[in-house]
Amino acid sequence: MGKLGVSVYPERSTYDKDAAYLDLATKYGFKRVFTSLLEINGDKDAVLAGFKKVVDHANELGMEVMIDINPALFEQLGITYDDLSFFHKLGAWGVRLDLGFTGAEEAKMTRNSYGIKIEVNMSQGTHYIDNIMAFSPNTDNLLGSHNFYPHRFSGLGQDFFNYATSLYTQYRLNTAAFINSQAATFGPWPTQDGLATLESHRSLPIATQVKHYVLMGTINDIIIGNAYASEDELKSAHEAFVADYPSLKVVPALDITALERTVLFENDHSYRGDRSEYLLRSTQTRVIYKDEAFPAHNTQPIERGDVLIDNVGYGQYKGETQIALQAMPNDGRVNVVGHIDPSELFLLTYLKPWSSFRLIQA
Repeated sequence: MGKLGVSVYPERSTYDKDAAYLDLATKYGFKRVFTSLLEINGDKDAVLAGFKKVVDHANELGMEVMIDINPALFEQLGITYDDLSFFHKLGAWGVRLDLGFTGAEEAKMTRNSYGIKIEVNMSQGTHYIDNIMAFSPNTDNLLGSHNFYPHRFSGLGQDFFNYATSLYTQYRLNTAAFINSQAATFGPWPTQDGLATLESHRSLPIATQVKHYVLMGTINDIIIGNAYASEDELKSAHEAFVADYPSLKVVPALDITALERTVLFENDHSYRGDRSEYLLRSTQTRVIYKDEAFPAHNTQPIERGDVLIDNVGYGQYKGETQIALQAMPNDGRVNVVGHIDPSELFLLTYLKPWSSFRLIQA
């Protein structure tokens, strides 16, 4: 099982606010903490002391702090890649290399005497990870994580994301990616339009972003990139992450009946394995409700994402639940009882035959 994470930026906030946020995140099962030390402005000792205070609080809560750094910081602080004692003293669980070395250095860093994790940038789409693997790293201490993208429209596309991720999953390395809070207001830089890895996630509800990563199955750890997510967001992200089954939000039709509401929202659904290109079928409801009446209503033409229940006109299929995968005509035997929430329509692509899922009211 992967982990959920949050991000804090001590240079851009206060200790009390960061500590309160970490306390709240812990309440909802968040384990990882991302923070960045890409540059140190002003009094170095004061900056590091304030930084360490936040890291210490996270450690007291049992959280794991990953510190994002770049090679320039190694020079500024007089650190060498073969001596990570500085990060050990700081209390870091791991060090994320925003920009890497040649492969040999990273491999050597994974064999540090403190057990500090070394996390490398998965978003490059190059064979950088192959170079590291060629130098026999300790893979228990080698992790990958994608970047986040503060500039709108600069985030990763799905196809490139899948390719870049596959370069890491082939080695069975732990993977991480970032999601975006709609309530958060800041990140490590003055300007940001949210901090998501995937551009398609930037404006989505946080639970929908989590569901997408869970359904993809290629990312272990999911981290909220910006600060501070609301308590509602932390709660909904946690619920989506630990859910027994993925759920899809449904906007019910205005004239949905009480029985149809029960069929949709009070049953676990299973995607029938002998799949159709037109319909995702959940057939068990026609067995459970075989003695109920399903009179015809709302029998308009069907669009992709419509949630359907066969009515009495369909004989033995009466009461079967379906989700339309494409537009099709309606001959009057199918009730359109709702529609997948527009923000989650894309998730239909990721549901797999024979998998179970739930429908929840939007």
